Amino acid sequence: MMGQSDPVLEDEVKYRYYTIIQLYRRATLQDNAQRVSPVSFELEAALKLARYLCRREVAKEVSDLLMGAADGAKALIDASDRLILYIEIARLFGSLGYKRKAAFFSRQVAQLYLQQDNAYAAMSAMQVLTMTTNAYHVQSRKTSKPDHASLKELGASNSNADKAHPQSVVSLFESQWSTLQMVVLREILMSSIRAADPLTSWSAAARLLRSFYPLITPAGQSGLASSLSNSADRLPWGTRCADPCLPFIRLHSLPFHPSQRDIVKRNPHKKEWWIGAGPSGPFIYTPFTKGGTSGTSKQEINWIVGEPVQVMIELANPCSFDLVVESIYLSVHSGNFDAFPVTVNLPPNTSKLVLLSGIPTKVGQVSIPGCIVHSFGVITEHLFKEVDSLLLGAAQGLVLSDPFRCCGSSKFKSVNFPSISIVPPLPLLVANVVGGDGSILLYEGEIRDVLITLTNAGTVPVEEANIALSGKNQDSVISIAHSTWKSALPIKPGGEVTFKVTLRAWHLSLADLEADGSRSPANPRRIAREGINPFLNIHYAGPSAAKGNGEVSLPPGRRLAVPLNICVVQGMCLVRARLLSMEIPARFSEAHLRPVSGKDNTSDESNMLHNDISLLKIDPYKGSWGLRLLELELFNPTDVVFDVDVSVHLDGTSVPEDNTADVACHKTRIDRDYSARVLIPLEHFKLPVLDASFFVKENGSDELLGSQAATIAEKNAKAELNASISNLISKIKVRWHSGRNSSGELNIKDAIQAALQASILDILLPDPLTFSFRLAKDAKPVNDSNHSTDENVGPSAGENVLRCKDPISAHKMTHMEVQIRNNTKEIIQMNLSISCKDVAGENCFEENSATVLWAGVLNDIQLEVPPLQEVVHPFSVYFLVPGDYSLQSSSVIIDATDVLRARAKAESPDEPILCRGSPFHIHVVGTE
Repeated sequence: MMGQSDPVLEDEVKYRYYTIIQLYRRATLQDNAQRVSPVSFELEAALKLARYLCRREVAKEVSDLLMGAADGAKALIDASDRLILYIEIARLFGSLGYKRKAAFFSRQVAQLYLQQDNAYAAMSAMQVLTMTTNAYHVQSRKTSKPDHASLKELGASNSNADKAHPQSVVSLFESQWSTLQMVVLREILMSSIRAADPLTSWSAAARLLRSFYPLITPAGQSGLASSLSNSADRLPWGTRCADPCLPFIRLHSLPFHPSQRDIVKRNPHKKEWWIGAGPSGPFIYTPFTKGGTSGTSKQEINWIVGEPVQVMIELANPCSFDLVVESIYLSVHSGNFDAFPVTVNLPPNTSKLVLLSGIPTKVGQVSIPGCIVHSFGVITEHLFKEVDSLLLGAAQGLVLSDPFRCCGSSKFKSVNFPSISIVPPLPLLVANVVGGDGSILLYEGEIRDVLITLTNAGTVPVEEANIALSGKNQDSVISIAHSTWKSALPIKPGGEVTFKVTLRAWHLSLADLEADGSRSPANPRRIAREGINPFLNIHYAGPSAAKGNGEVSLPPGRRLAVPLNICVVQGMCLVRARLLSMEIPARFSEAHLRPVSGKDNTSDESNMLHNDISLLKIDPYKGSWGLRLLELELFNPTDVVFDVDVSVHLDGTSVPEDNTADVACHKTRIDRDYSARVLIPLEHFKLPVLDASFFVKENGSDELLGSQAATIAEKNAKAELNASISNLISKIKVRWHSGRNSSGELNIKDAIQAALQASILDILLPDPLTFSFRLAKDAKPVNDSNHSTDENVGPSAGENVLRCKDPISAHKMTHMEVQIRNNTKEIIQMNLSISCKDVAGENCFEENSATVLWAGVLNDIQLEVPPLQEVVHPFSVYFLVPGDYSLQSSSVIIDATDVLRARAKAESPDEPILCRGSPFHIHVVGTE
């Protein structure tokens, strides 16, 4: 009794007991017909000796005594004696720690109880069998509260699945004892039915079906389902059981907040708290998959009081019958969450994803270890970590089967349970695109206003907000009406504000166009790929809260990501842009340039002017001159009709969006699969000054190149040239309209820049001298021209015709002036000549057939024009015959500099440099 033993005394006791046992055994062999069998005395002696020696040090000797006694039980006639013997053997084996041997003899005791046909004996058998479940690892949760509590703690913690307790896997599901385990559970089920204990029978059937469904035939599975239903019919409504049955439930994913509910922590020391604090993207669900070997940091999720949340779970029914789950909802033990139940029907051998929702009610931490399930008439709790242990055991070969894999579900992935915190109520903005939240279908270059409505669906007002752009193609958002939504602050609960966002569809690249090689007229090519659209990032927050100590607390802010889903459709396209030099014939009128749509895409210049639209303003006169034109070929590949407006801004700035400035504009209509060409004169795009720095590289002067001043001048000239190119391109606009509300602008920048790259100097550089005529009585020139032409290169491509505003009377002396401007930074000396021609191209100043008389000098007029200044030469004319006349001035430059020769592209130093002005049209009427 004091934990001490006397070896001498122990040996003496063992000797005497073994002697007695041998005597009883010999007596039994000599006379089997004795009235009182000595077997019972032999067994009693063996039990007493085993009870005396029962300790771990002599366990082998005690086990041999007990097994010998068990063999002798066959000779006992009375069942009660065998019952007592088995009970004592089971007790002694249990004391030694031999749990399975103790469980075996306990089952023998239960079998003896079951041989009696009464409920009390069945109840005793059920109780004895229940004690054996720990040894066979099929125990109920109710009898293993410590293990069940540990599972709950694991379910509420953030432990990784690879760190899950492996003992629980083996203890709950041990495949090598499956047949014996099934026998034990079946015996418990039968005894509980005979004992009229419906809860125990329901628990046994649930454990048998849940753990060993792969070894049970479909008929047996249906029989167990009937047993569960029959037991539930005898239980009160709402009865709870500690042992879950079907279905199998695992956590699939927990939601981070969707794009309209992202939570952003606010920095009280930073006014623009939203900068750098936005989440990475608007993903609705993010599964917490097992990351690998390293212990990752804990995931954190914030839920808001009063705002519903969702958790996605997966249910599996691996059995052969239809499973009806009357209700299932999240199991929350923290008391600050209201879960909403749902009903689920699972066909045989299927799995299903289910969203379970609820509403947080109080601030604090929340733990969700599993789900509460009402199926087969009983309420049970299913723990996520218990199923994770099952799936881990299946992956390691310790469990019979994976219920999700046999139902066709994906491979097992452990989910890290995050830390969930509930924060106070926050404002909640919900965005809606007026007209629908689908893709906004836009043609290339189309400009459209989109109205976005923000509604505060929360219980807290929005007091501050900020809207910024993110994502790709941000330049497609032209403007956002910030003043509209700012004026609506604060947005009270239930309030809303609608503001305008102006969008412009981007230009499709070659990769976008090649992505969809097939196109039919009835199905235009649509480009709507993911990840190419811009987003409106709206960060907003509610009012600050006061702490108990008088400090101010800033609750978190929120981020609303509004995707602008733009689907760009290939619309009006620019086939090509090229530079043309043309000779305009005599008697050429504007009627020749009327737009005609057609399928003729030929580049034959003889038919060009009859199939195109143009911005030219040309009056008829005798003779021809050269024009430099920009040709744009447009094509309509869609199934709609486009009205095209081509405009060129004539002053020194780019074309404004409202078209209020002075522009030259022509319109045309291009039908489906038709094309049209646009001719744009380039005479209005000259630079004001002809600078020597533009010809530094062409002259190749080492002295100039070596000079630092020349290098700076060259850089300035390049910058001015690039600015002039951009200015030129910005002045040309091709806008289109289709239907009532569809309009946009064609992207022509790259095409025009490529077309003008080779001849940009010829287009932009001014001529050394420009000429203009005016009536002497006018205070300013009738119409100034900034262009002339060099004899060596032919007429300038940008020349136009000037005309007198009012008709001139014949037989009256008309006093006129010619104005010559020097566009260089050097003095120019020249010989000026003035000519006059009629509509037939004849010289009107010839002495023999003169139709116009003059006063003053008209030929070989020597003039000197200062740099960047003008000189005026007066003269008078007297028209004898009414009609149309044109005056034209020309001059030969004396001692031309290298810059002038480079501009004129003179081939030899002795070649004369001739400059000629544009014809000045005069209409002469007769006198009454």
